Amino acid sequence: MLLLTLTIEAVRSGRVAVAKSNKSNLARVRVCFKTPGLFPTSSARMERILLRCVPLLKLGYPRDRLWLLQTLSRRSFSSSRLNVPKSAVEVARPVGVCSMMRLPVQDSSQGLDAAFVGVPLDIGTSNRPGSRFGPRHIRAESAMVRAYNGGTKAAPFESLMVADIGDVNVNLYDLKDSCKMIRESFKKIVSTGCIPLIMGGDHTITYPILQTLAEKYGPVGLVHIDAHADTSDVVLGEKICHGTPFRRCVDEGLLDCKRVVQIGLRGSTYEPDGYIWGREQGFRVVTGQDCWLRSLAPLMKEVRQQMGDGPVYISFDIDGLDPAYAPGTGTPEIAGLQPSQALEIIQGCRGMKIIGCDLVEVSPPYDTSGNTALTAANLLFEMLCVLPNVKYY
Repeated sequence: MLLLTLTIEAVRSGRVAVAKSNKSNLARVRVCFKTPGLFPTSSARMERILLRCVPLLKLGYPRDRLWLLQTLSRRSFSSSRLNVPKSAVEVARPVGVCSMMRLPVQDSSQGLDAAFVGVPLDIGTSNRPGSRFGPRHIRAESAMVRAYNGGTKAAPFESLMVADIGDVNVNLYDLKDSCKMIRESFKKIVSTGCIPLIMGGDHTITYPILQTLAEKYGPVGLVHIDAHADTSDVVLGEKICHGTPFRRCVDEGLLDCKRVVQIGLRGSTYEPDGYIWGREQGFRVVTGQDCWLRSLAPLMKEVRQQMGDGPVYISFDIDGLDPAYAPGTGTPEIAGLQPSQALEIIQGCRGMKIIGCDLVEVSPPYDTSGNTALTAANLLFEMLCVLPNVKYY
């Protein structure tokens, strides 16, 4: 039986050295790390060490025993074909290109299972602007997000090929033209079979994105987390803005209205029942007050049944959270959801046929601490973790 002994030695040479000696059935490997005192603390890290040693061990090893080394490092070999965020254990967080989770950046979604993409548009907003800078701010704060989900044990980067594909171009002087540009860009993304994870931008952007997705999948189900219903018909004489996207989607038959749930709606309204129109269409409306002081896991069990096996889109307006947790947004409303409830909602979407997700309305000028963008980055990671075919430990 093969006995493999690793002697871990920390040195100051600045280089990793691997020395091999074979004697009978004993392989002794010395691995010198760049950083003094750095020792492997997990089986995954040990596998990465062994993976570096395997080519050298193979040189003098009997062929009938090589399968032991290959089996030992199988997971490392398979996962090395996928993009993995840079670890802060090896590369300092401020180092490198500012991409989502410090993932590789590429120009298109070709070859990807999922892609982070920004839509820096905020000329549809009705109150505080600034969400055009949301994608940049979210990317910067996402350096804190690591590759594995410690709560659910999801391992998206062992399952999916993921990258940051940059931003969609927009026309900051023409909202309707911007919608056209967004539509054309997402047609290309969707045509490759890639699932988009979108950073807004104001909520207007969801309308052209759903136009594209419905063209491919037909009417889609919607899990919508927000302080506002966004179902107004006309605002200041305009039919397209961040207060009207889901009204336009219903008008055009983009939504399967019996599979739409809106969670967290609250605040003052223009009518005694500000959500009556949605209910009349068949939407399930869960107000913010319905969510106070309770777990939303039971609700999400019902939502999973409501969504069935049809295509589902997740749209998360950051103002769905209480402004104590997410002050950096354009139209904040008090008494909102807690971050833990947001996690319950997104994690409760696991098992749905998710075809796309967005996180909108992060406005950096009002996010002086960065906490809003940090929360947004984590919620986008949670969305990635519930996509179809993600591996769980």
